[in-house]
Amino acid sequence: MNLDERQQREFDYHSAMADRQAQMADMPVDDDVVRSPERRWWNAYWHTFDSLIAAGLNGKRILVPGCGFGEDAIRLAMLGAEVFASDLSDKILEIARQRAERAGVNNIQFDVMAAERLGYHAHAFDAVFLHDILHHVDIPKALQEIQRVVRPGGMVFVNELYTHSVIQKIRTSFLVDRLLYSRMVKRIYGTDRPYITEDERKIDQTELALIEQTLEFGFRVDFFMLLEGRLFSSRRPGLSKCDRTALKILGRAGRWLAGRFTLVGSLRA
Repeated sequence: MNLDERQQREFDYHSAMADRQAQMADMPVDDDVVRSPERRWWNAYWHTFDSLIAAGLNGKRILVPGCGFGEDAIRLAMLGAEVFASDLSDKILEIARQRAERAGVNNIQFDVMAAERLGYHAHAFDAVFLHDILHHVDIPKALQEIQRVVRPGGMVFVNELYTHSVIQKIRTSFLVDRLLYSRMVKRIYGTDRPYITEDERKIDQTELALIEQTLEFGFRVDFFMLLEGRLFSSRRPGLSKCDRTALKILGRAGRWLAGRFTLVGSLRA
């Protein structure tokens, strides 16, 4: 697999992570988001799975680029989908394979490949799930590949980190970045070393528009994390509920203020 410089850095980072977290192979995948009758409407990930469950994926072929340690792929397989999961790192995929075996699912194919160069036939999939992958890749190239391998009218499910360019300028200003953010990292992430790669950049409003342009009219975008992930962690559900409610009330202002978005739609023909 030929990698460009950015992809090589991503490969090296995630391969090293796989070495550090080899114990993940023995860790079961939590299936609450698939099985639990009680839903977490304030949580972006649960919100996305509500859409996935409602779509009726049983027997459908679904693509999961940048699958990491396999949680998403395994949960989709539990819903009866025929899952094709890919990642740059063969080491991470080996851990994902072991976790799938541990979960007792055999309807997942794991493949080593870049999101910008997918080795699948045209129109091979009924749907694609993009979870925290687009902000790691060349978005136009990845979208072009997704349009090639997912059939026209196929479903697109997205859950990605987001920031408006104006908010990002504030975020990277000296006052916020050096004096405030550095002191709050452990409080927000629960660790002194958040999972942020060298080339990782949150999707902004221009890149969100690129995704929207690939979709048929009638797609849905929802915004999350007004203060969550900025001033407090996601481990505080009471505050997260208030945060999500505030964004609902703010409506279109979410495009300016949110830190994450979810999207559900179908690809244009």
